[in-house]
Amino acid sequence: MLMMKSADLPDTIPVFPLPGALLLPRARLPLHLFEPRYLQMFEDVLKTSDRMIGMVQPHRGPKGEEQLHAIGCAGRVTQFSETEDGRYMVTLAGISRFRITEEVTGFNPYRKASVSWAGFERDMGAAEEDPDFDRAGFLSALERFFDAHDLRTDWESLKDADTELLINSLSMLCPFEPEEKQALLEAPSLTTRRETLVTLIEFSLRGGTAEETLQ
Repeated sequence: MLMMKSADLPDTIPVFPLPGALLLPRARLPLHLFEPRYLQMFEDVLKTSDRMIGMVQPHRGPKGEEQLHAIGCAGRVTQFSETEDGRYMVTLAGISRFRITEEVTGFNPYRKASVSWAGFERDMGAAEEDPDFDRAGFLSALERFFDAHDLRTDWESLKDADTELLINSLSMLCPFEPEEKQALLEAPSLTTRRETLVTLIEFSLRGGTAEETLQ
């Protein structure tokens, strides 16, 4: 597992607003970069010592303009490959959540922000536990959810997976709306993230949306 210290975290990072793309600490997110501005962002990131990219959920402001949620999660580039036509396949390893303090204007074609890591120190520690986790009941609801959405998975692997890896991977992979992904990101603990995940699954199974509980 990739570990960093608070002192290693930069004050300013490039941010990648990608709806529905959720990164969580100690998890990994594959990215496919092909837009010129994000190719430039990636090439600039490789020149830094921290190799950090901040993943942020965008949302629409009152006038329809794209805004960024205040809280995102930064990942360190750990793997990448370049295709023959100049695209990049990148893997980010989730390091820590952050809070945007202000966007940084400049000559870059991509967005950058000054960020604060305060309040997310736990993200850089050991894997979290969820002592009240009912794996059997959770997997039963998850199986109904997957059937309803025509999704497939290796159920034997899920039965044996580490609790944090299981909950965080499903939070990242399940087809939830961006605002629902944001709620999963902002959950203060693994237990509350699991509770939020269960709520989203149950509302989906009832034919509703989780917005009723998240507003």
